[in-house]
Amino acid sequence: MDEAVSVDFGEDGLVPAVAQDADSGEVLMLAYVSPEALERTRETGRAHYYSRSREELWEKGATSGHVQSVREVRVDCDADTLLYLVDQEGGACHTGHRSCFYRTIEGETVGEQVFDPDAVYE
Repeated sequence: MDEAVSVDFGEDGLVPAVAQDADSGEVLMLAYVSPEALERTRETGRAHYYSRSREELWEKGATSGHVQSVREVRVDCDADTLLYLVDQEGGACHTGHRSCFYRTIEGETVGEQVFDPDAVYE
């Protein structure tokens, strides 16, 4: 049997986590995870992250209802980046888009807006 991987949270105590749609493979977002956020994700089956700007733990979708149910957590070869394979309810991006990666570097919108952020974040 394989041994559990010890995640290297580095000096700041955070690792990046990419959220990817478990079925389509679409990359939905990138956020940061603390040891506590990872523990809560594993306990609840819902994605938890650490907000660097607010300096607090947060559950994805707690405000919007657009939760991420985590099917699997993977860790990269250096054990310093996580991949959350998720089932996304609604949009992953606070702008209302399904993915945070909804535009090209040239500014062209290529992603779908799936909800009105003004209606959700009043």
